[in-house]
Amino acid sequence: MFNTLARNTKSLTMAIRGHRLFCTLSFFPLLLAALLLFSLISKSVQAETMVSAARIGSTPDYTRFTLESNIPIQYSLIMLDNPGRVVIDLENTALTSSLKNLPNEIKASDPFIKAIRIGRFKPHILRLVFDLKADVVPRAFTIDPTHEFGHRLVVDIYAADKAAHLGQHDELDKLVSSLTKKKPVPESPANTAPIAHKILHAAQRTKPHPTRIIIVAIDAGHGGKDPGAPGPNGAHEKDITLAISKKLKEKINKEPNMRAVLTRDGDYYMSLPMRRAKARRLNADLFVSVHADAAKRKSARGSSVYTLSQGGATSTMASWLAKKENSVDGNLMGGIDLVSKSSDIKEILIDLSLNATINDSTALAQHVLNEIGSINRLHKKQVERAPFAVLKSPDIPSILVETAFLSNPDDEKKLKTDSFQSKMAKAMLTGIKRYLATSPALARTSIAQVE
Repeated sequence: MFNTLARNTKSLTMAIRGHRLFCTLSFFPLLLAALLLFSLISKSVQAETMVSAARIGSTPDYTRFTLESNIPIQYSLIMLDNPGRVVIDLENTALTSSLKNLPNEIKASDPFIKAIRIGRFKPHILRLVFDLKADVVPRAFTIDPTHEFGHRLVVDIYAADKAAHLGQHDELDKLVSSLTKKKPVPESPANTAPIAHKILHAAQRTKPHPTRIIIVAIDAGHGGKDPGAPGPNGAHEKDITLAISKKLKEKINKEPNMRAVLTRDGDYYMSLPMRRAKARRLNADLFVSVHADAAKRKSARGSSVYTLSQGGATSTMASWLAKKENSVDGNLMGGIDLVSKSSDIKEILIDLSLNATINDSTALAQHVLNEIGSINRLHKKQVERAPFAVLKSPDIPSILVETAFLSNPDDEKKLKTDSFQSKMAKAMLTGIKRYLATSPALARTSIAQVE
């Protein structure tokens, strides 16, 4: 009896297990398909890029298009002809309200872009098409997040005739950075001595012909999407600097044998390297960057004048200001053609020119500081040095003038007045003239032309 019961129980158990196995095997394909579908959906949702801001800014030389997103944008960029178009494909990117509104951001006055069209090219590809007005050269790059911005995709659309030197800008960036960080210059081979002698002679500069026009590039700090420092009573640095720069230009242009040019003449964004590159294209002899920055301490007030430092900032304030200014745009660099030279010779040539230029810059800064001190309190009574990116032109004497601190209510009040702006512009002009009288500007000789 017990044997019969055991056999029946075993048979029943096997039958039940067989049924479960059958059910499991039958359900397995459905389960696998469901899991795969869920995985694909989850991956799609997780990988979707959300564009939170889309900005467009234009200058006479290029139009900048910026997308800000929660994760890095995967993209591709191509050019199409007949008619001319720039096409940007964004992978796994949602069509957010910021992107939908982008076509409305194009102004009729934009020199390069006629219109923007956006559509779903493929299920996972969002296509942006820029219809063009002229021949252009696009350049795209990404920027990592900062405390103010998320991931950014930046597309610069240059005029074709302005884009020839883009590759050279990065070359100069590496060279100047290595030298301003006190990197030892390799010992030059014997056959570089004649070249070094020639460039040193050029860097030391000779007195120009009396009839030559001295060109002063005036750089109004900040602009457009970058307002600069805010004042406690509503002033914006970009407005103050442009107003003073225009007054300085007007005064310079009244002087015999002098002419002023502005790196920006309106309220638009311009990167730091493009400011220097424009000064070079305009063949500037001097470069004056005008600012009205803010300090952490509200009590900070007065004016300062800065030149480029090779070994770092000369004070805590100089270091902080330089870091703040350079953070606006530290991804590109204006420069000169040194492609034909070896790396060792490039560093020797730029080092010689940079040293001579810093000496000239210091002399210019001292004269300007003396004159500003006669119309306003000085924050520092000596010329300050800091590694401002906008000052890194190796063959143009360059200074940065902090006219006053917008964070100080008294300074802000003065900076907003037409009379103080005019006095500041006049003081800068007088300082420039005194520099020219004691250390005459030279006919600029391009380093790249030295054989």
